[in-house]
Amino acid sequence: MNASGQNMATFLETVNNNDNSDDNVEAGTPLNTTTEAFKSDFGTLDISDATKNAIKDMGFTKMTEVQARTIPPLMAGRDVLGAAKTGSGKTLAFLIPAIEILHKLKFKPRNGTGVIIISPTRELALQIMGVAKDLLKYHQQTFGIVMGGANRPAEVQKLVKGVNLLIATPGRLLDHLQNTKGFVYKNLRALVIDEADRILEIGFEEEMKKIIDILPKEDRQSMLFSATQTTKVEDLARVSLRQNPIYINVDQQKETSTVEGLTQGYVVCDSDQRFLLLFTFLKKNLNKKLIVFFSSCKSVQYYAELLNYIDVPVLDLHVSWIHSSFYD
Repeated sequence: MNASGQNMATFLETVNNNDNSDDNVEAGTPLNTTTEAFKSDFGTLDISDATKNAIKDMGFTKMTEVQARTIPPLMAGRDVLGAAKTGSGKTLAFLIPAIEILHKLKFKPRNGTGVIIISPTRELALQIMGVAKDLLKYHQQTFGIVMGGANRPAEVQKLVKGVNLLIATPGRLLDHLQNTKGFVYKNLRALVIDEADRILEIGFEEEMKKIIDILPKEDRQSMLFSATQTTKVEDLARVSLRQNPIYINVDQQKETSTVEGLTQGYVVCDSDQRFLLLFTFLKKNLNKKLIVFFSSCKSVQYYAELLNYIDVPVLDLHVSWIHSSFYD
């Protein structure tokens, strides 16, 4: 066992020593149950018809391993510490139980924020936002996003109106918790910390401590997901999760991470040839999904208009688009 594994084992052993529960699943220990022990069809979950219909519209019928092992204990109200990498399906694993909490409690805008999902980056926050939007298609609950670089006054306006499910990056969330009057979070029922290791690697350790201190702890269910289990992740789990969390690891047999499994390549060319190279590459791969990054919003807008004009259909994604799509 490596050092990080020893740290997590120590953490789990500690919470086990305090466990006097008679639950069928031993609290605070790795959940060794295999995927086969759970029914893998989304239709078998005890969830609302609104959520089931949304999942059906999204084209999903079978759960991934992390979904099959995580959703049942979360639906039972347990805190979960999950070891799962990007691409494992963990977004649905925490969004489905979170949305069901809001649905069962009949959250309305006046009730404020009932679920907060903390993401390390704006890009990941936007991905989660897209999935949440699809899942909430048949629900009445409100949702929104706050993150660095976005329109803060628009965020304030929406928070004051009431955002039941809030997706946020750490810095901007702390800013609103400390400074936005009318932001109601006293009724918080679920906290999700996604990719905790990345949040800490980026340098948000102090912000996370302050956020955890500010947020109400009573009646709050917490979920923490991390691709790696480090000492800092362990410390964050101690302060954010209730005693006796369930530890779920779906990556025990996987030695390489998603990033390590990628093949990367590059081309060196003169600056005046870059667009021609980009155009040629996109033309040859029109049937594939591609993401092109630029250094500024203006560059994104300019090249998106140009490419669409010359019959290379693209969608531009930038802060202005975020504002028009999610705040208007």
